[in-house]
Amino acid sequence: MALVLAFGLVLLISVSLSGLAARTILSTALMFLVAGALIGQGGLGLVDIPSNSAFVTVLADLALFTVLFTDGQRAGLPDLKQGWRLSGRALGLAMPLTMVGIAVPTHFLTGLDWTTSFLIGAILSPTDPVFASAIVGRTDVPMRLRRLLNVESGLNDGLALPFVLIFLATAANRDTDFLTIGIELAAGLALGVVIPAIVVLAWRLRIFTAEPRLQALGPLAIAVMLYATCHLTHANPYLAAFAAGSTIATLDRVAAEHFEHFGDLLSEITKFAALLVFGALITPERISHLSVGDWAVAIIAILLVRPAAMMLSLLRTPLPARERSVAAWFGPKGFASVVYGLLVLQAGIPAGEHVFDLVAITIALSIVLHSSTDVPVAKALSVEPPDGLPTGQPERPVREQP
Repeated sequence: MALVLAFGLVLLISVSLSGLAARTILSTALMFLVAGALIGQGGLGLVDIPSNSAFVTVLADLALFTVLFTDGQRAGLPDLKQGWRLSGRALGLAMPLTMVGIAVPTHFLTGLDWTTSFLIGAILSPTDPVFASAIVGRTDVPMRLRRLLNVESGLNDGLALPFVLIFLATAANRDTDFLTIGIELAAGLALGVVIPAIVVLAWRLRIFTAEPRLQALGPLAIAVMLYATCHLTHANPYLAAFAAGSTIATLDRVAAEHFEHFGDLLSEITKFAALLVFGALITPERISHLSVGDWAVAIIAILLVRPAAMMLSLLRTPLPARERSVAAWFGPKGFASVVYGLLVLQAGIPAGEHVFDLVAITIALSIVLHSSTDVPVAKALSVEPPDGLPTGQPERPVREQP
């Protein structure tokens, strides 16, 4: 109950200060992370949550699925087609460069073998825009930039998983079944398209009508069915989640719009809960043994590797230099890396604890840096505060940029 009480208290504080946070460097994500650290064994010791517990794994997995499903509904097929040139470069070039760019310094600075170093590179290669909501979630930010970050982060979580599984199996001296991994990826993508498509097409029959107050629950029901089906069939749930959201947005824009507000709230709740628990896992005992090289890897991954990889991948593109710089900076590490780090702990490889701890400090630093710089960067893009927030200035109409 201490965990539940802490969650309710921090949620109340974050909601009460959300208007201030939307205009300043105050970060609600950071508040939950710090609160988790305070109530965990490294702080007041009010809760004791083992990092290898099923509760932690399921919560992180559910949070990631919810965020991807909600983000997918902001990227229908027309959006994907229109922005695929930029997103394709981010996925096909920046992501592999990030993986290699993290693995090389990891090997030389931490002394880990090449397989484990590439495992860490694969775990930290996905990006997560939920810690940069002022950039991705605001309609007054240029559309091309939002679309780039949203599509990249929605697809790279699932695309990184095969590499994580391959390096993890190699580190554990197990045979890698490439066929099975490929089938799981394809199954996730297929289920993410087929299940919502069948439901949405069925909704067009006259017999199926929903009360306006219940319409937001339709996409939620699809998400619940898809989540369970993916885990029952071992299909990739992350590709499925984003594909399902995008399919709903493509085939039934009205349903996606009805779900948008509810989905945003749902993803925020699961995100904050996962951050609270993750914060409780980061104890002095877990990070005290980390070397200077380990900390250097975390800093290099955030401040050097991701920005350099993204800038290289976006060379000779029509994206303006300022927006290109923003896209390069906002490559935060989030729930996908948490989930994959927990997979390493459960696999029981020799350096599993070391890998998880290095991943944990990288994610924590990423949350601190990215969630506290999204508003200043948005202001640098000449973005107005969200509608409805007191600013002390007369309201001006905002026109979305193409």
